[in-house]
Amino acid sequence: MVQDRSSLTKFNLTRLLILGLLVVFVVFLQACGGGSSNSSSNNNGDGGPTPGSNNPGNINAVNHVVFMLQENRSFDNYFGKMNDYRATRGLSTDVDGIPPQGFTNPAFDGLTLVGSFRWNSVCHEEVSPGWRESHRQFNRNDPASSVGANDGFVYSAANYSRNTGGADVQGIRAMGYYDEGHLPYYYFMASQFGTSDRFFSSILTNTPANRLYSFAATSAGFTRLPTHSINVPTIWSRLEDKGISWKIYSDKPGSTTLSFFQPFARQHMDHIFPYAQFMTDAKNGTLPSVAFIQNQTSKDEHPTANIQAGAAFASTFINALMQGPNWKDSVFFLSYDEAGGIYDHVSPPNAPAPDAIQPIDDSPDGPFVGFDRYGFRIPFMAISPFTKPGFVSHTVADNTAILKFIETRFGLSNLTARDAAQPDLQEFFDYAGVPNATPPSPPAQPTNAPCYYNAIP
Repeated sequence: MVQDRSSLTKFNLTRLLILGLLVVFVVFLQACGGGSSNSSSNNNGDGGPTPGSNNPGNINAVNHVVFMLQENRSFDNYFGKMNDYRATRGLSTDVDGIPPQGFTNPAFDGLTLVGSFRWNSVCHEEVSPGWRESHRQFNRNDPASSVGANDGFVYSAANYSRNTGGADVQGIRAMGYYDEGHLPYYYFMASQFGTSDRFFSSILTNTPANRLYSFAATSAGFTRLPTHSINVPTIWSRLEDKGISWKIYSDKPGSTTLSFFQPFARQHMDHIFPYAQFMTDAKNGTLPSVAFIQNQTSKDEHPTANIQAGAAFASTFINALMQGPNWKDSVFFLSYDEAGGIYDHVSPPNAPAPDAIQPIDDSPDGPFVGFDRYGFRIPFMAISPFTKPGFVSHTVADNTAILKFIETRFGLSNLTARDAAQPDLQEFFDYAGVPNATPPSPPAQPTNAPCYYNAIP
């Protein structure tokens, strides 16, 4: 059948008119925010992205990521008795912690054994997790070995006390642990939400270099406090490049982990705010897309500090988030920078080296090995309305996995080979089910347990 030219022309005009109306309709929906269930990750910095009208059921349901690192606690030291607590709540007891018979470590003299014990005091003398000491803890007799024996904790603690005039010259304190009696808030939160028994610090050394990893997935060759500033990409520069809002909350704006990264830190001081601003942002629903809470020295749970005071301090930030309007689309990661020289029974596995840089400051403390091994296990919690209740991960990861989660959510490129190799932590979450949509009512963290340094336990 043959149609005449006038019929075809009318048909085409009608089709064009319909298509034009459809285009106008779609543009109108997008302008009103009704055309997508996702929110944009680019925003004006006053708050996080505006959530879409529907939960997309994937990582894009998360619009705010908050992370905080406390100080110097091993997994066994804090969560070694987690199974006992989980059993009382009817949860699985598959956490790799301290068994009923405990663990032992060779005494300083190498002739006897020192066993695990429960602390009475919530304070204790310093223990050193430095580069040399951590490798000695990994393998007392051969610190350069690739085989971990985890047999040098007591020796290292004793040696530190003998060199610094400390009281515990036998190093007994390295074997102490806490439980839900000391830390009811953490035990509740780790069981209500998610934890991991294979979460490690980034390298076998102390705080400064590990905190560099938490921002840049490398320490640029440093094994201890950097002797000069570092100019490498960080998670913050990645966010800044894409126009994604971020803030760092601290009681000392000029002395945060970001201060090591120059000139970027000097150029972005307007992103650093006091702790009180976090409380305001959480209350008003104006948290940025990504936030970091810098540790406060007296309340960071570092040995010599009162761990209950530190846990209570951390709880104020978590509780503020849970009680605010941003809870519905947020994740709060609470972790520790390193294990503090305190006993843990799991030997750190090999890790992807972040780059080709070898230790540049290891004399006279090395060389031992490079940056291709994780540090010891640390406590970790993933707190979110999306977290699967009672979840326990057994997947090897370190603090740069938090960076990987941020990168995955906001479409950022990896910083180094270390964060690129990490799991992105999505196994913790049920985005569609939102099992913790209604925040729980955790117990208040007490701060009145005995605190002393001159006796054990």
